[in-house]
Amino acid sequence: MVRTKLVAILLGPSGVGLVGLYVSATGLIGTFSGLGIGSSGVREVAEAHGSSDAEHIARTVRTLRRACWITGLLGWILTVALSRLLSLWSFGSDQRTWAIALLGVTLLLSSISGGQTALLQGTRRIGELARINVISVLLSTAVAVGLYAWLGESGIVPVLIMTACINLACSWWFARMIQVAPVVLPWAESWHHSKCLVGLGLAFMWGALLSAAVGLAIRSLILRKLGLEANGIYQAAWGISGMFAGFILSAMGTDFYPRLTAAAQDNGQVNRLVNEQTEIGILLALPGLMGSLAFAPWIMHMFYSAKFLAGAALLPWFVLGIFGQVISWPMGYIAIAKGAKWWLVLSSASFNFIQLLFVNLFLKRFGLCGISFAFALMYAIHVVGMAALSRYLTRFRWSGDTLRLLTLASGTVLLGLSVRWWVPGLTSLGIGAILTAASGILSLRGIASRLGADHRLVRLVCRIPGGRLACGT
Repeated sequence: MVRTKLVAILLGPSGVGLVGLYVSATGLIGTFSGLGIGSSGVREVAEAHGSSDAEHIARTVRTLRRACWITGLLGWILTVALSRLLSLWSFGSDQRTWAIALLGVTLLLSSISGGQTALLQGTRRIGELARINVISVLLSTAVAVGLYAWLGESGIVPVLIMTACINLACSWWFARMIQVAPVVLPWAESWHHSKCLVGLGLAFMWGALLSAAVGLAIRSLILRKLGLEANGIYQAAWGISGMFAGFILSAMGTDFYPRLTAAAQDNGQVNRLVNEQTEIGILLALPGLMGSLAFAPWIMHMFYSAKFLAGAALLPWFVLGIFGQVISWPMGYIAIAKGAKWWLVLSSASFNFIQLLFVNLFLKRFGLCGISFAFALMYAIHVVGMAALSRYLTRFRWSGDTLRLLTLASGTVLLGLSVRWWVPGLTSLGIGAILTAASGILSLRGIASRLGADHRLVRLVCRIPGGRLACGT
């Protein structure tokens, strides 16, 4: 939040838009060259870790690390080779060719770092992953603010490279603490073991590649039709909308995914875990989403600046889409945990095509707000699609408790949207504040009842004045 605010002040909308385009351009190549190994590696490490076979774990880790080096180098080479094409596609000219070529090194650094974090995630070292995130964000924020204050927009490329270096250093520091048995593994055997990584990884790569391509296409369309400043406003609204739900979706990948993988052969256990994760996701996300609805202009001004206030019109629809994302993602992990790669490929292609189709239609008719309309509508369809796929794979259905919470949360979000649209001025702000506070209490009570009164988090909240009443204990 601090970095976002300072970068917005130092760079303005055009600079923020430029950062988004650089990240999208290199991310597209990184997604392709990475072959999805960062995600499939978590599954392989989790399975090896569950076997308690030290040699099996060591072979898996050695294969993963070698694969990350190879895919990272491939990404760097491809970025250099395609830098002019990426510049033309993203910016409409070849003026950014050298900058994109330099950013190719971030793909190597990120690939190696991804292998380290996959090891931590697969062995469920959640505390270490949290520390990596905190330390890397603190260090990269200090570097970014210093370089942007000194160099302005010219500091964007150095900041992105330095951030990748910081992430690699932090992941290496904690991953080295995991004891892996020494093992001699010929390259031919690594190649054989890597087939498992690449097999499922290609399905991950396909989905991520499509998402990266759609993201880049959306930014390029905005740049061409509305200009770089509009792209910066879109980037700002997009970042704010996902801020309060991003940690939940990240947590699903960090802890929920390995747990679900371990139970993948037991459909009853899988369905129970997905219901639990859906409930927790809704409870954690709801207050932030309601706050985003109620205070959209203030949030844009606080996190960015007055130049970004136009992005407040996009936030309500982005919030609606994020709510759908929180509901549908736990179901999406069923196919991943079961290794149903063809279903992953088909679903990724379908939903990304739908989003791009809606973006093309709505951008022409509604301008920048059309992007947020497309996002909300796509995730409404995504919830239905994931529910149908999960029903097919595991006969999944939401439990009674989950359905009741889902209905209550959906009604709250729709009420917040109605207030935002139809109630004027300060009255809208007051009602929105009440709804945000009510959703916060609802979420706190729901989490406390699920964790139990003896949980350390519940005990900590109860020590705060009014905390015991808010928790309902």
